[in-house]
Amino acid sequence: MRCPHCGSLDDKVIDSRSLANGEAIRRRRECLSCGLRFTSYERIEEKQLLVIKRDGRREPFERSKVERGLIRALEKRPVSQMSIENLINEIEDEAAQAAKATNEVSSELIGNLVLSKLYRLDKVAYIRFASVYRKYETPDEFMREIELLEKNKQDQ
Repeated sequence: MRCPHCGSLDDKVIDSRSLANGEAIRRRRECLSCGLRFTSYERIEEKQLLVIKRDGRREPFERSKVERGLIRALEKRPVSQMSIENLINEIEDEAAQAAKATNEVSSELIGNLVLSKLYRLDKVAYIRFASVYRKYETPDEFMREIELLEKNKQDQ
């Protein structure tokens, strides 16, 4: 590690501590040339999850986009912020699991994950999200989706 004061590469580690549930290590170091003590951090570098869009473009997975969609669908619904956070965590984890080999996941898979989670959590939010995600354009499309919900409700 290069000393921030004199630029020397000779140092010794004085103390090491695990941070953030073992996801990082904080090391206190001392430069052997000038005696300056400084801190360095060591983290695992993970490959970022990429989302393959419908048009073939690839872009980094953004948790905030999923969160915005969920919050919009759940607006004025009796669902706590903690439930929304848990939902986002589940979606992100399942998307990462699906993308394990290639580190890429389709936007369609993410949309379907959101729909399946909303279906179990809140049917109104499910319909709201589905209307945007599936691009409903006529009232008939809404009615078909509601009829499917009713049919599934009666079958259970």
